[in-house]
Amino acid sequence: MSGLIAEAKAIAVLEACRRKGILLATAESCTGGMIAAALTDIAGSSDVVDRGFVTYSNEAKQDMVGVPAGVIAAHGAVSQEVALAMAEGALAHSSAGIAVAVTGVAGPGGGSAEKPVGLVWFGLALKGKPPIAERRVFADGGRASIRLAAVNTALDMVLKALSD
Repeated sequence: MSGLIAEAKAIAVLEACRRKGILLATAESCTGGMIAAALTDIAGSSDVVDRGFVTYSNEAKQDMVGVPAGVIAAHGAVSQEVALAMAEGALAHSSAGIAVAVTGVAGPGGGSAEKPVGLVWFGLALKGKPPIAERRVFADGGRASIRLAAVNTALDMVLKALSD
């Protein structure tokens, strides 16, 4: 997967948001702002991108997007529950009509039998619809590969949500 794929998808996401007349927010952990960067690399994106939250630590997830500490304690930072809470929190703490969230294990360390390197949970919240989550386990081709795959998947989720 190349950066060109992410760029083409980012352009498509911006165009889809414009057609729907909505702003977009991101809440990112393992991607560290790469989704927002892919979008804001495109000139003119300021009419669509409201804000991006880089919530790398558990404390940031709680403080910035309101993920309850109990949810993190019960399920771990890399979980469906946290991804959903991050997406809903990004929507609630912004002017956006759609928010995408990513939390995962990019490696090379930090993985376990239950949560291996390459596991990424995605959350998506669209105003007026129930939030959705997706689980992916990407091949461990290295940290950069996992993070880029997560960016592309997040952009795909936004495109799919806006095309429904």
